[in-house]
Amino acid sequence: MKPFIHSDFLLETPAARRLFHEVAASAPIIDYHSHLPPEDIATNRRFDNLFDMWLAGDHYKWRAMRALGTPERLCTGDADPYEKFLAWARALPRTLRNPLYHWSHLELKRYFDIDELLDETTAPAIWERANARLADDDFTVHALLSKFQVEVLCTTDDPIDDLRWHREIAGSECPTQVFPTFRPDKVMKTEDPAAFNQYLDQLAAAADVDIGSLDGVLTALKRRHDGFHEVGCRLSDHGLTRCFPADTRDGEARRIFDALRAGNPVSIEDQEAFAGYMMVHFGRWDAEKGWTKQLHLGALRNTRTRLFQSLGPDIGCDSLHDGPQAEALARYIDRLDQDGQAPKMIVYNVNPADNYVLATTVANFNDGAIAGKMQFGSGWWHLDQEEGMRWQLNALSAVSALSTFVGMLTDSRSFLSFCRHEYFRRILCDVVGSDIERGAIPDVPEMVDGLVRDICYENAKQYFNFPEVS
Repeated sequence: MKPFIHSDFLLETPAARRLFHEVAASAPIIDYHSHLPPEDIATNRRFDNLFDMWLAGDHYKWRAMRALGTPERLCTGDADPYEKFLAWARALPRTLRNPLYHWSHLELKRYFDIDELLDETTAPAIWERANARLADDDFTVHALLSKFQVEVLCTTDDPIDDLRWHREIAGSECPTQVFPTFRPDKVMKTEDPAAFNQYLDQLAAAADVDIGSLDGVLTALKRRHDGFHEVGCRLSDHGLTRCFPADTRDGEARRIFDALRAGNPVSIEDQEAFAGYMMVHFGRWDAEKGWTKQLHLGALRNTRTRLFQSLGPDIGCDSLHDGPQAEALARYIDRLDQDGQAPKMIVYNVNPADNYVLATTVANFNDGAIAGKMQFGSGWWHLDQEEGMRWQLNALSAVSALSTFVGMLTDSRSFLSFCRHEYFRRILCDVVGSDIERGAIPDVPEMVDGLVRDICYENAKQYFNFPEVS
């Protein structure tokens, strides 16, 4: 019987199969947005068992397991690693048509050469077989990066991070260029003045700047922005429900900051005004350095209070927000553009209802200076699956230039996620191949091969301006 993950998985036409096998499959990976721990890369971590490598911290799986009636102790609780693995093995056959079923078996195949379907009966043998492989030299983090041809990898980092691990990576034998991404969102979380001030104290120490005023916080953040650039950072990132007001004046921002620094709560309107003020500064700094700004929009986070209070964020309790996006996003980019300070930008959404809204909004600000300067980003989070990827590709194709798209990323905390690039490439080739077969685009290899190659690799290589490392 043909294995579930076979050479033509998801490739429905001859044209799709040719594009994938001859063009897409061999392209290196530029993974420009991930949440992988820099320490694991710097120390060339070797994982103890399949749970540590595959399941720990995976809130996608926790979310599915809860839906299937799995007790919390087997998701995030105190059960031992093998018990949790068995719980996942029992759950996986009941996730048919969920992307986890595809991802899990693709990961087992590509990393461990395991063709068996994972279920309760196959779990013990798969556990033993995978764990035995983890002792091999080709399962260190550096070896995995090399195996999957990861040319560039970007982590996601707070301004207070001293970037020690990134400096160690740069001086190591790691085969991949690894750079930080500047994510200053915590300085815009002002609903809790005590937590806000605690963070400012950490920022002050990291930047060696006194933060007694708004000028102090801007100086500290700019100093950290400069420090990130020195170690190769070329992207910033923000996770926002929506963009904030972009017209806050200096005096208003100072009033709000002074109240917060004194430990006083401020209104929701003031919270948003302050965040909008900071976002304008961040955008200007990114433009000055030629960075790319990423906006992840539309997630409604931490909706389950009881679980959030016991476990914290990133536990599988975030969903789609259905609020308006277009006007605030347009005003934010326009505020920067009016002064010639709009950086390159990638905007991702998690609500498919906003696909055309965001794709058309960002396209308004392309200025002819850089191909694809303003990007409607890949399917993200709940849209990081086959249908979501197809929707994103179709929307981008319809209202902008698919040929400038910088392609896929993992957005993952797992070193087993690099085959998500393969997953995306198969879907991309199937979309383009299907169009060829039905006569919607010409069957001209010189043209369509270039389209696929550019989206998989070349566009990202040209777009991000990563520093050359000798």
